[in-house]
Amino acid sequence: MKNWNTLFIRQGFAVREISTNEFGLDIETKENTDFLMECLLNAGVHFTQEHFILTIHSKPVSEKEWLAAADFPDRGHGEGLWFHAEKEEPKIRELDLYISGLIRQLNRMALFTMGSCDGNGRRHASIRFRNGVEMDKVEKLFSIISHKKIRIRGQNLILPHTRAELLNLVEKAINIDARMLEMPTEEIAKLLFLDQLEELLNIDGESGFEKNVREHVMEILTPLVDHMTVDSKGNILAQKKYRGGNGPVILLNAHLDTVLPIEPDRAILKENNIWSSSKGILGADDRAGVAVLLQTAKQLAQSTFSGTVKFILTVEEEIGLVGARSVDQHFLWDVDAALVLDRRGSGDIVVSCGGYEEFCDKDYGLFIEETAKKAGLENWKCTNGGSSDTRIWASMGIQSVNLSVGYINEHTSKEMLDIESCYNTVKLVNAVFEGARELRRLLYRISRSNLNFAN
Repeated sequence: MKNWNTLFIRQGFAVREISTNEFGLDIETKENTDFLMECLLNAGVHFTQEHFILTIHSKPVSEKEWLAAADFPDRGHGEGLWFHAEKEEPKIRELDLYISGLIRQLNRMALFTMGSCDGNGRRHASIRFRNGVEMDKVEKLFSIISHKKIRIRGQNLILPHTRAELLNLVEKAINIDARMLEMPTEEIAKLLFLDQLEELLNIDGESGFEKNVREHVMEILTPLVDHMTVDSKGNILAQKKYRGGNGPVILLNAHLDTVLPIEPDRAILKENNIWSSSKGILGADDRAGVAVLLQTAKQLAQSTFSGTVKFILTVEEEIGLVGARSVDQHFLWDVDAALVLDRRGSGDIVVSCGGYEEFCDKDYGLFIEETAKKAGLENWKCTNGGSSDTRIWASMGIQSVNLSVGYINEHTSKEMLDIESCYNTVKLVNAVFEGARELRRLLYRISRSNLNFAN
């Protein structure tokens, strides 16, 4: 169930959240405010309005109910009547139901539109921009917020998204402003990554109580994968084929739980590239790994990788790898290699537990080292480490490594996260996927070598 603020944003209303169920309307036009009141009445919501303050006294309705309340026959047919002044705000009632929120965000970023259609469930959505709008900025924006390939023809944008996906794009666009579009795409992606990382760090979820963080991760991951499920233990299992899936099958893994609860009144302290907690653990073990996994899932759609990725986000890792031990082996039968995102420090490629329990053939670890060098990432080296979910995947014969994600002093109130090191892990993982052809050949050689040794 989405909260009122999210429902308003996805439909395009410019409200200012003051507190739970209390909103400022001073940044919205009178026409759009009147339409918002009309929608609330249609939804049977009890509310009061005093000057520019809206207070809602009812629980949020479902989005299906909210869309029904905002809809009416021939909605969207009047679009185009309001494009008279350069900065005049769009009239929401004149926009199609599923694209009004996105149009509002585009105009907020000075990407002024002249017409739009949500596709009506029968064809692709489309948006026409005013003459003078730089379409390279439009392309940059959608390369960041969308995992689907868009088409641009002159001042026209074609979106191959379902109407439900158009609503999801609104929430991604809300974090971007016009100034950011002047920045290189990589810098924008990094800023959004850090926003997502901070959000993850603020969701409680110690071992055995991962429900909230699991739901948050699933909401982000759902549009990025072909299939997703939660197994009987509570692990998230997901899969995505890229470009036909004719390539290696790679497992990406991180764990959802933290060793202790997140203190409810703590603050995240930021000093240059180092984040820490004002009280209790930071939770970067392993929310940093979860953030890297999600960022990789977003960027894979824009990569050249051909193959299959399986995503496993485990529960109860901190109390004995409980979640990983319960994963159905049928989900893992075709996995060629695993990248686990749950190691302290920076630059570690963990290839064994304590030097006595090997996770992979030495050449797999060396491949990761070489990939880091080619990507311009210094000081990544193979090393021995401690226990992690990596042990479980390796025990099943999967070539596995555990990669540093930037945290130190985990499990203590002195835990810190180097966000630069964390983002470098994103770069490394993406570089591994870009080198998938070479990796596939290496894995074949390792497999043949092991087969010959066994014989």
